[in-house]
Order: sequence, then structure tokens, then C-alpha cells
Amino acid sequence: MTPQQMAPDLRRTPARPDLAAAHLKGEVEAERYAEATPLAVSVPLAPLTARPDGEAPLANQLLHGERFAAYENNGDWAWGQAESDGYVGYVPRACLMPAGPAPTHRVAQPMSHVYPVAELKSRPIGWLSYGALVRVEGAEAGFAALSTGGFVPAPHLARREAAAEDWVAEAERLLGAPYLWGGRGATGLDCSALVQLALAAAGRGCPRDSDMQEAELGRTLAPEAEPERGDLMFWRGHVGIMLDATRLLHCNAHHMAVAIEALETARARMLAAGKGPVTRHARLDAAAGDR
Repeated sequence: MTPQQMAPDLRRTPARPDLAAAHLKGEVEAERYAEATPLAVSVPLAPLTARPDGEAPLANQLLHGERFAAYENNGDWAWGQAESDGYVGYVPRACLMPAGPAPTHRVAQPMSHVYPVAELKSRPIGWLSYGALVRVEGAEAGFAALSTGGFVPAPHLARREAAAEDWVAEAERLLGAPYLWGGRGATGLDCSALVQLALAAAGRGCPRDSDMQEAELGRTLAPEAEPERGDLMFWRGHVGIMLDATRLLHCNAHHMAVAIEALETARARMLAAGKGPVTRHARLDAAAGDR
């Protein structure tokens, strides 16, 4: 089977038997095609699921301010594609708002409160997770005024175009955050989200799931190669980040948190649990997509 004959990955292809994105006309078959309605996430974290069901497992989460191209936008759910990583699914319409001007900043701390006024003793009216996107429209008394209302401490923000110098240090900011399958926030995330969020802070694109990351990120090293800081270690369905030659930072279901573990300990534990050996050791060079 040639690559052209392979079925598209529906996690990143906005196509259903009854509906597909207009730009896919001629590439996939569907009963009808629709242009995208640009929306943005209005809540701290929005669930994205594979079906329009409030009890469906999380497939992904979208952060405040991230864009969502909706191809179906009626009833209680919108169906479409996330701009950040191309993931396709259903998002509650209550979590979305019309997309306005582009965000100017990102939240650079694990979490930040949103205040009604520029006063640290005022009671917060909301919160934002690491990586959330906001548009700043002014400053007052050490706070940034948000276009959506409210104030965030200015030190908690970084300009969106200002890439972090050390993406591994960005991942370390989330040390101790709880594990959550499909999660992407400081209140809960999974192994591949840790990699994705940290690379995004450094201005580097990254796919969502660990199998995508294994297939697309970095260049493969020989099994005997000594790990370096920033290398990625893949197992079947899992990924971790090397802090140095011996220590692994990863969000995992054993610790149920982002944790630091000796690589050899992780290897042995994975084997004992039936997860198998390391399937790929990858090194990110100048461009995260090089392999």
C-alpha cells in the first residue's frame, strides 16, 4: 500500500461520513462539506472528545485562547479541529466564543489567577493554566489587563513570540502536576502533553499523541547512544524527556504525576509491567520536526 492509499489519520483529519472540511473536497468522501467558523476557547480548559457525549473519555484538552475551527456549530457541541495541534473532535459550545484578535501573550507559570481589578487582595474571578493564550490590552499596577476582562499578574505572562530558551526547563515547571489521560493543563496532563506544552513554549510545533511524536520528532539514535538533556525516550504508548544522561522527566500513571525517575529504573519497571523496551531514542536538533 502506498502512502497515498493509506487511510487518513482521523485524529487530524476533519472528516466524517456525513461532513468534512471544505478544503478536503476531492480528497475525502462526505455527504457535505463546510467552511470553518473560527472560534476560541473561553474557559481555562475545554474538553475535546471523540463523540458528542459529556461522559466520553478525554481525547484532548484545549487551553484558554486557543483557536478551534468549527465545521459544525449547533446544539450543545461544536465539531472541528484545534489550531494548536490539528486534533479533531467535539467541544462543548459553552466552552467556546467567537475568535477575536490574535492573542499577544501566553501564561508562563503553571497557573495564574484572574482578578477583577488590579489589586492582589481582590478575590480572583478565574484562573488560567500554563500555556493559555491571552490578549493584553493594557497594564496597571503590575497587572496585565486582558481583552476578555480581568487582570493577570504581569510576571506570569510571556509574550507569545518570545520563545523560551530551554524547553526542558519549561517541562520542569510542571513537576508534580497530576496525571490525567488526555489532559493538557497544570491541573492534569499526560506524557505527550508535557512534551507538547514545553516545546510550544519554546516556539516549536509538536503533535499531540506519543505515537505521532515518535514518528515525527527528532532524529533516531542508536540504542547504545548516551542520552543527553532534551532527548526523548519512547516506549509503546509513552514518552519521557531526559534531564541528563541518567534522569528521565515524564508524566506517568505509575507516579500519577510529572516525576523525575532514573532512566534505568523506568526501563526495568516498564519491562516488568509488560510495556516492553524503549522503542526509540530521539534527539531534537535545530528544528523539532527533523528526523
